[in-house]
Amino acid sequence: MESYPQPVGINMQPYGKNGAGTPAPAYGPPGTAGERPEPGPRDFVLWSLFNTLFCNPFCLGFIALVFSVKARDRKIAQDPAGAGSYGRKAKQLNIVAFCLGTVVTIICLVFLVQSYKMMLESMEHH
Repeated sequence: MESYPQPVGINMQPYGKNGAGTPAPAYGPPGTAGERPEPGPRDFVLWSLFNTLFCNPFCLGFIALVFSVKARDRKIAQDPAGAGSYGRKAKQLNIVAFCLGTVVTIICLVFLVQSYKMMLESMEHH
């Protein structure tokens, strides 16, 4: 007795109306060709992750990430109203975190340049 896998036949005929026509694509949800599903509410996870790592004043980036994950959870749970609410809050927090992070970064750079200039001036006078 040999235990080789047995060949399996697959029907590769095109299908459509009454078994004829062009085949439907092998990807995407079933439906009419060219129809796009309505996009769900946005969750801004990548933006929140960026703000968590690089622009995180007062932990606003982290809080935005929490709201983004909650929005994604609500989207998966088929609750578009809850997902939209959490998504809007994540977007607002991301905007504030990015603006504050940018302002703080600019202030720090100005302070650093001024300190460097003062240090060079004090070295020249001594």
